[in-house]
Amino acid sequence: MSSRFPAQGVPAVSDPVRRIGRRRLLRHAMAGAGALLAAGPLSGCASPASASGANSLSVWDLFQGGDGTLMDDMIEAVSKGAGGAEGFEIDRTILDWGPSYYTKLAMSAAGGRASDVAAMHLSRLAGYAPGGLVDAFDLDLLAEYGVGQKDFTPAVWSRTQHEGTVYAIPLDVHPFIVFYDKKAAEKAGLLDSSGALAPMGSPEALLEAGKALAEATGQAGILFGHVTDPAQNWRLFAALYAQTGAEFTLPDGGPAEIDIDAAVRAVTFMTQLFDGRTNPNNLDYYGSVAAFTSGRGGMAMLGEWELPALKEFDIDLGAAPFPQVFDKPAVYTDSHSLVLPHQDSPDPARRREAHRYVAAILKQSLTWASAGHIPAYQPVLAKPEYAALDPQSSYADAAKVAVLDPPNWFTGAGSNFQNRMCQPLQSALLGNTTPEKAVRQMVREADTLLRQPNPVTS
Repeated sequence: MSSRFPAQGVPAVSDPVRRIGRRRLLRHAMAGAGALLAAGPLSGCASPASASGANSLSVWDLFQGGDGTLMDDMIEAVSKGAGGAEGFEIDRTILDWGPSYYTKLAMSAAGGRASDVAAMHLSRLAGYAPGGLVDAFDLDLLAEYGVGQKDFTPAVWSRTQHEGTVYAIPLDVHPFIVFYDKKAAEKAGLLDSSGALAPMGSPEALLEAGKALAEATGQAGILFGHVTDPAQNWRLFAALYAQTGAEFTLPDGGPAEIDIDAAVRAVTFMTQLFDGRTNPNNLDYYGSVAAFTSGRGGMAMLGEWELPALKEFDIDLGAAPFPQVFDKPAVYTDSHSLVLPHQDSPDPARRREAHRYVAAILKQSLTWASAGHIPAYQPVLAKPEYAALDPQSSYADAAKVAVLDPPNWFTGAGSNFQNRMCQPLQSALLGNTTPEKAVRQMVREADTLLRQPNPVTS
């Protein structure tokens, strides 16, 4: 274990970081989602005290649809004692994805009804760990079950901590990537000798690729749906901005530390790429998916989570990490992670079993990979079964250059921050403002958020 991350125990109740009153926790929850508190009480949530036996654990997550089915399979496997280990009795509660999920997660910690384990986007950790809404992992205990820092890429592991203490264990990395029609890409001369998408290396190369794909399909080249979407423009901008080598930092109290020239460079390229001619600039998210699956474009910039849906169509489907066009490789990502929601007096035996459960689920993440997600647990990536997954294995390297939202209490998946960043970017793509004005508006929006008091520490 690296000396940078010393061995950790679960903090005692007397730990000052943990001594946070219920009112403050509730105020944090209310600030996090506002009117969404009306989404309903925490009905159907198992109280840890009600479960029988240390290996009877309550688990919260937000996985529905295909992801929900895969999580069912993974839970069933560990419950039956996969690999000869002792099984579990799991009481799983599935809640709706979005701000309401995070509100309920915070309120459960405040109200004494926290689950033993819960799912959390890693990008949201900065809003939860500082205020004691989640408890720390004991890395020595995890190591007993075969999970340690060495099993994760540094880019992802670095975001699991607050003040050097680990509060989240990544299950996956789910990046913003490119899908492409192999036949169109081959016709456009974009494949290398192995049949994979060749590196771009410059903005000009990606612009030319769009033109070549448009010629190959007879319609559009590269598809990107962003209109009225609260996150898409941010994903594209964040990847390109990170590739310039610039930092996007949001220090508490402000002002935002943003390289204006680098940001303008990224937004200018976005407007050049989606010019409304070679590549449409006015699609919404579902419109871009529909255009790609119907052959009206040769490439689509989407989240890897669209893979199961795309496979339903008659496309010779390829995928690749988001192309490097500026100075360094970077791919915008997030990560579904597992956390220990705060409990005032956790039972040591149950807490040990929670660590064992987290390790067991990670070791089942080859199942999770079938949905397109990149397993964060690197030993799974080393298996020949993962290498055989097509096209999943072709973009696995995205985890090595993962870029998440800046760590701040108001950022992350489903946040108002992403929405406020997207609005000026959308205006620039639609031709309603210049890249320079869009970036200035983004800075103003970030500064406005930074002036708001952090409900956890205020």
